[in-house]
Amino acid sequence: MTSSRAEPAGGPAESTTLHIAARIEDWIHERRARRARRRGRVATVIPFTGYGGDGWVRILGRVVYEDPERASDPSRRVRGWRSFTSVHAAYAEVTVTSGTDWEALRADRGGVLDAHVKLALPAGWNTVRLRVDGGQAVEAPIFVVSGQHRFGILSDIDDTVMVTALPRPFLAAWNTFVLDEHARRPVPGMAVLYERLAQRHPGCPVFYLSTGAWNVAPTLSRFLHRNLYPRGPLLLTDWGPTHDRWFRSGQQHKRESLTRLAHEFPDIRWLLVGDDGQHDEDLYAAFAAEYPQNVAAIAIRQLTAGEAVLAGGRSRRPDQETASTPWVFAPDGAGLSTQLRTLGMLDPRA
Repeated sequence: MTSSRAEPAGGPAESTTLHIAARIEDWIHERRARRARRRGRVATVIPFTGYGGDGWVRILGRVVYEDPERASDPSRRVRGWRSFTSVHAAYAEVTVTSGTDWEALRADRGGVLDAHVKLALPAGWNTVRLRVDGGQAVEAPIFVVSGQHRFGILSDIDDTVMVTALPRPFLAAWNTFVLDEHARRPVPGMAVLYERLAQRHPGCPVFYLSTGAWNVAPTLSRFLHRNLYPRGPLLLTDWGPTHDRWFRSGQQHKRESLTRLAHEFPDIRWLLVGDDGQHDEDLYAAFAAEYPQNVAAIAIRQLTAGEAVLAGGRSRRPDQETASTPWVFAPDGAGLSTQLRTLGMLDPRA
């Protein structure tokens, strides 16, 4: 097993001058980390769902300092606002093991583990073991996409699968400080739609793309599981300053994630699912224009009048008259199902 990752920015090989906000954040964090270690907290890996292809996998997780008892019992891990205030283990070394193969990886300055590793696993669901020095090993699920698949689902989360009903400027704060899987309700019919799509295309990859922070990945995963959405990796981002700006760009994160998937799975055509609150339509239209061979269709959930007000209005619909990509619009999963059925993406009897 070998890794193709680069040394994370800000690590031992740091060569980029950090933004002043990032330096302040690191200064505060280092003192919080020292205090956590003095209080007996241990570095612990929180595994996220990874994915892979032929001969490679992408390992995802986050390393934080936790109470030893909580670290040994995943059901007791922190939720809601406490996940934001948890102390991450910057640049922690993590060992990934699969069978007799192993590889040493390193988390980034935010404790996020995101590594591309050369590892041959069979198509479908697999597990690898992650362990930080001095901590317990945990299992991380990995979905390996079969080279035979030609269809996949990539879905937004907020107001697409989960009703947010909050002003967009407050959305990140809500997701970070308040969100509990019991506090949100699913968009009607969307879980059924995704499940029927998965049945029509057995083994197809399902990805959930959001501008949310990795802190809330466990909560979002529980929400999706509780509401019977198909299993799939979350593609989230970090929160806070970077080496060159005060805050990360959520739209840039989405664009880069889409482009990455197009390069990682060049033979897959994606059903892109989002909502009409500000950005998804423009984002998907631009991606379809650049990678038309990778887009099967674009499905847009139409917000209610109240949701649109809270979202800051509806996005201006891109010019689709000359687009070769099919677009469908409906306020819920049932309406989208009806239109996708006419495109042959769903069983006519579904």
